Amino acid sequence: MKISSMKYLLGQGIKNVWTNRIMSFASFCVLLVSLLLVGFFVLFTANVNRFISGIENKNEVIIYLNDNVTDEQIEKMGNDLKSIDNISEVVFFSKEEAFEKMKSQYENADELFAYFKDSPLPDSYKIKVGDISKMSQTQMKITALDNSDEKLIYQIKAPNDFANILIELKSTMTLISTAVVVALVVVCMVIISNATRSSVFARRKEINIMKYVGATNTFIRVPFFIEGMITGALAGGAATLLTWFAYDSFIDVLSKEMTLWNALGIKEFIPFDSVVLEVTLCYVAAGAFLGAIGSVISTRKHLKV
Repeated sequence: MKISSMKYLLGQGIKNVWTNRIMSFASFCVLLVSLLLVGFFVLFTANVNRFISGIENKNEVIIYLNDNVTDEQIEKMGNDLKSIDNISEVVFFSKEEAFEKMKSQYENADELFAYFKDSPLPDSYKIKVGDISKMSQTQMKITALDNSDEKLIYQIKAPNDFANILIELKSTMTLISTAVVVALVVVCMVIISNATRSSVFARRKEINIMKYVGATNTFIRVPFFIEGMITGALAGGAATLLTWFAYDSFIDVLSKEMTLWNALGIKEFIPFDSVVLEVTLCYVAAGAFLGAIGSVISTRKHLKV
């Protein structure tokens, strides 16, 4: 196709947005609502996943060591723990540190623990597991480190039940999120298709006349394609602004009382500023794609003259 023809078709597509502004506005509104439904649910799911990750990050395994361990053995144990793939953090707590921390929890600690000259608590390592789904395997690797005749590890305290609950929760959330997003996309596609079909149907005579005078299918479709793409892109831009305003307002309300959220492992919700570029690109790209494809598909029936 010649450049002059492309310029003409581009101009016609832009012009049609205004010429058929009522139908374009209807398509704009349908696309806007559809994008908002999917966008808000995706943001909600992202915050829920952040909430689950916040709980997951609090997951710790405590390794209590026997009293007969030497400083060299403690150091070697620490290095061995750091070499395990799924362990993200290793912190050593001496028996003295653990005793002082326990005493700080009681007001009359000096009287309660006056008879203890030395700490009655064992040395320990606190580790964080990177992937809780591999909790059992990681615990087995830790146990395998204690393969000497003189056992160094007294006890391993790992929240296996808690890890299993989190794993099931994450799997369930992933399944529900995927199903809802797919359902929303399908519903939105049907609604958008009907809206664009109505827009094209209102101009069926125009299409038939162009077809009778010898216009090719591509020549007829391109202006509709451009019109749908522009309408969808505008809907994507408007969806970004509405999402930004509504999301920030909602988060401001929830953030007024962060005590509960902090207790649940949420330090802060996802700020929209941090994802505004990604959201804008997704909105505009999805809107332009759906608008353009919907318009082109809807013209197919009327091209058969």
